[in-house]
Formats: sequence, structure tokens, C-alpha cells
Amino acid sequence: MRKLIVLLTALISGLVFGFGLILSGMVNPAIVLAFLDIAGQWNPSLLWVMGGAVAVSAVAFFIARRRSTSFLGLPVNVPASRVIDKRLLLGSFLFGAGWGTAGFCPGPALVMAGAGSEKAILFVIAMLAGMLLFEIAGHGRKSGVAS
Repeated sequence: MRKLIVLLTALISGLVFGFGLILSGMVNPAIVLAFLDIAGQWNPSLLWVMGGAVAVSAVAFFIARRRSTSFLGLPVNVPASRVIDKRLLLGSFLFGAGWGTAGFCPGPALVMAGAGSEKAILFVIAMLAGMLLFEIAGHGRKSGVAS
């Protein structure tokens, strides 16, 4: 029964997240690219989306850091590292370059791939290939997550 509750919670959370991405316009590459085009026809509307996401995340992390288990009784794993190193900077650069080139980041790309968008499907395949290469190179061993 507990496993069913966990799965249903994950399903509902994913559906709410996907609906929020659609509602906010994050799944529309044109809106995302207009947001990133600060030197041209800048569209600041996603600033509100990001601000809301940061606010909700800040509250969630505040609560999570004070708990050892989730509300469903599962272990809470909060990132422990606060180091800004070469790996973090390179990863951030690659994430931003991919986002700026395709107009997708991982969450919206998965939503749009599920909706059948060929561009999103190609993005997800490339993203998975990059993750696989990262693991093959042995860089995935340092997780930086505390249990």
C-alpha cells in the first residue's frame, strides 16, 4: 500500500509540474528564447515563473533540511556541497547553452516530448546521450548529496 501511495504521489506531482510548465509558457521555445534574448526583443514574463519556483524551492529546502524523512517516510537527500568548482561552472554553462540553443530545459522538454514534439524528442535523446557520456567518463561518482 505504501508503494502505491508513493507512486500516486509521484504521478500527481509530475502532472501538476507538467501542467504548471504548460500554463507558464515554459514549454514554448519561442517564449523561452525571447526571455533569454536580453539584447533584443526581451520578454520578461518568465521572470515571474522563475521567481515563484525559487520561492517555493526555498521553502521546501528550508523544511527538508530539518527533516530526516519525507512526509511519506522516505529518506530526505538534500545536496550537501556548497562548493562552486570547475564542474559546476562547466555544467551550468552547458545547461545554459543547451537551453539557449533549443529553447528547452529538461522538464519542459519531457513534457513536450510526451506531447509528440519532434524537436523535444530530439532534445531528450541528446540530453540522455550527454548524461550517459558523463557516467561513462566516470564523473557521475561524486554525487554531492548527503543522506
